[in-house]
Amino acid sequence: QVQLVESGGGLVQPGGSLRLSCAASGSIFSINAMGWYRQAPGKQRELVATIRSGGSINYADSVKGRFTISRDNAKNTVYLQMSSLKPEDTAVYYCNAVLRAFAGSGYRDYWGQGTQVTVSS
Repeated sequence: QVQLVESGGGLVQPGGSLRLSCAASGSIFSINAMGWYRQAPGKQRELVATIRSGGSINYADSVKGRFTISRDNAKNTVYLQMSSLKPEDTAVYYCNAVLRAFAGSGYRDYWGQGTQVTVSS
C-alpha cells in the first residue's frame, strides 16, 4: 500500500508565498518521478511541475520563474515552493509519484488526496 500525504495549502494574498510538501510512504521499491498537478473549478487537471530521480525538472509555462520544485530522495518527499502567487493559481494541488511498489512490479502513478490553495485578497 502506497500513500502520498500532502500538506501546506491554504489561503494567501496575491503576491504571497506558500510551500507545499508531499511525503510518499508504504511499500516503495523505487521512485522515478514526483510532481505536482492542479485542478481549478471547471477545468481539467494540469501539470505544474515534475522532478525525476536524476534531477531533471519540468515546469508549466504559467509557473516558470515563480514556482520551484525540489525533492528529498532519502525522505521520499517532494516540495513545491510557490512565490508571487496570482489568483489564477487558485486550485486543488495534487501530488503525484511514478513508482514501483515491488522489485517485480512496473511503474505506475499514485496520487495524493489534494490540498487547496486559494489566492485572494
